[in-house]
Amino acid sequence: MSIATLSATPPPPSSKTAHRTGRMFALTGAVVGVIYGYDTGSISGALVFLSKDFHLTETEKGLVNSILVFGSIVGALIGGKLADALGRKAAMLIVAGSYAVFVALSAVAPNVVVLDTVRFLLGVAIGISIVAAPLYVAESTPARIRGASVAAYQVATVAGIVLTYFVNWGLSGGGHWRWMLGLSAIPAALVMIPLLRLPDTPRWYVFKGRTERAVEVMAMADPDVDPRAEVASVEAALAEESGGSARSLLRKPYARAAVFVVGLGFFCQITGINAVTYYSPQIFEEMGFTGSGQNFLLPSFVQLASLAATVLAILIIDRLGRRVVLLCGIGTMAVMLAVLTAVFGAGELQGATTWVGFAAILLFTAAFNFGFGSLIWVYASEAFPAQLRSTGASVMLTADLVANLLIAQFFPSVMAWAGAARTFAGLGVLALAALVFASVTAPETKGRQLEEIQDFWRNGGRWPAPAAVPTSASPGAHGNSAVPPTTTS
Repeated sequence: MSIATLSATPPPPSSKTAHRTGRMFALTGAVVGVIYGYDTGSISGALVFLSKDFHLTETEKGLVNSILVFGSIVGALIGGKLADALGRKAAMLIVAGSYAVFVALSAVAPNVVVLDTVRFLLGVAIGISIVAAPLYVAESTPARIRGASVAAYQVATVAGIVLTYFVNWGLSGGGHWRWMLGLSAIPAALVMIPLLRLPDTPRWYVFKGRTERAVEVMAMADPDVDPRAEVASVEAALAEESGGSARSLLRKPYARAAVFVVGLGFFCQITGINAVTYYSPQIFEEMGFTGSGQNFLLPSFVQLASLAATVLAILIIDRLGRRVVLLCGIGTMAVMLAVLTAVFGAGELQGATTWVGFAAILLFTAAFNFGFGSLIWVYASEAFPAQLRSTGASVMLTADLVANLLIAQFFPSVMAWAGAARTFAGLGVLALAALVFASVTAPETKGRQLEEIQDFWRNGGRWPAPAAVPTSASPGAHGNSAVPPTTTS
């Protein structure tokens, strides 16, 4: 359906109904984030006990941990195409159903071969979810709260990780690793209920030519805009674009955007956050901590601080802007890595030095979740126009997962070979490189409509100057004939 065929705007739903619908979009995405965080972190405690039950070698332990990341890379690569072909909602339903099935199967796995196979498939579902869930939220929420709504996915993810550590701690007495792995099957199944009742996103309906349905959903999701005008803007933007493949990202004007999202995704992980998540017991042991606090409680406190930092990011991201939050987070990470380098370089750790190291780990992790952790989902869902959005998100998050795999695979051996001080110094250099990269390439998208953000890339990485509005003194200006502001696309 063309723009010309759009008829008069139907009566909009009440503001209360629209706000409730918008909250349901965000809440559903957040629940998926909690399950994702739990499933990612649950192996940290379960591995301690299942390794004894299955008599795993060190290589087999590493594979149980990293096989999920391999699956996530596959899922991220196909997630964009799946979300485009079937819809954001359908992709979310597939994710929720897969979560429920595969975590339940992992809990009853009879041997490590079955466990690895199921965890690979669970990883594929996770990879799809980290593409589809932020897209689903970003394309369904108003511009004024989009940053906070998408960043809420990171809050939910961190909340899931926090929950993992406390559940693991509670079940560790009996070594109940099967319960540790399988408990998230219940919320994964339950989240399918609201998903079945919610529509897909307005922009996906436009993408598929279902313009009238897009108008209906736009009116439901955002009571503050003219739904037909917004849908017309989306339709016009789609009409100007071609392609949607990864090859399209290499062409002007979006090659610059592709460099930004791939670089941001890679730096997000290569700066070492999952070295702390996956190997915190080893790091705390290097600091001199021992016992159950090392394995479960100290990481729980670290993740609680991260949760608080992510909530803070949500509260200010749509006020101060994306760049301020991102650069503050990365800068703090670099400072904390310098502190850790000094702590481990001081020699034998004891007394106050040990707690300085713990505080640096806590603040490093909190800073990551404040900056990188919150903003990667926002930029993944904002940086590209509708036809390239899911493809761009897939490419960005694939770069993120490849860096994650490198950290998961090589951090322990680098620690053993180079020592903790040099390892954290290297991560600090990478954090400084990330800070420079982000300061040069990251756009400020606060308050911008999704269709408007493409103008930044079309204009060579700068926002276009606003169109001049003639005044009454201008030649040809008469009474009410002033030129209206240019409609963005």
